[in-house]
Amino acid sequence: MSIVRTAIPLVLLTSVLTGCAGLQKTDWPKCAAVGGVGGAALGAIESSSWAGWGALLGGGLAAGYCWAHGDGDEDGDGVPDSRDKCPGTPRGVQVDANGCPPEPAPVVEEVVVQKEEVIVIRDVHFEFDSARLTARDKERLNTIATRLKQEAPSARLSVSGHTDSVGSDSYNQKLSERRAHSVTDYLVESGVPRSSFVSVVGAGETQPVADNATGEGRAMNRRTEIKIQR
Repeated sequence: MSIVRTAIPLVLLTSVLTGCAGLQKTDWPKCAAVGGVGGAALGAIESSSWAGWGALLGGGLAAGYCWAHGDGDEDGDGVPDSRDKCPGTPRGVQVDANGCPPEPAPVVEEVVVQKEEVIVIRDVHFEFDSARLTARDKERLNTIATRLKQEAPSARLSVSGHTDSVGSDSYNQKLSERRAHSVTDYLVESGVPRSSFVSVVGAGETQPVADNATGEGRAMNRRTEIKIQR
């Protein structure tokens, strides 16, 4: 019977010390409490007066063993250092079971397609009092044609011609129409599908964008606009 009485507290104390190795350092009070119970039981084997000293000794040994061999948590994220794959995480940062902050969700940038755009052509001047394009005009339109071919066939193109206020209204109306068609025809010859053009009109002098009283203003009003609708 005495062997059993001695063995039970020893087994209990051994189990406590072994279990402490799997605990964190901050769990030393638990180890001390259980170790104290085991120490008191060992002391009581000799006499009741030894029970108190046994509890004190057992609790101290268990607490010290737990602190020395227990697992720490240096960054305070709640994950023991032995399992912490991201040591040094700033305090307050939420972590997963491995002690690592969650991966940020990928940012997907939304591509905004401009549904409508207007190309304003002001440096196509035509021959004097004519809708015939100059060599320089064609160079300018070649660049625009390259871009419009990339837009076709999904885009719808609307061409409008505009003049300044010099001359009669009726004359400017017809001139703007001829120039709008001249630009459209050249773009088609350059490879832009004719089916992409939904309208070709002349607005004459009715839609100025600048003051016709100045030379600079009149030059801005003499223009061709190409509206792109996607």
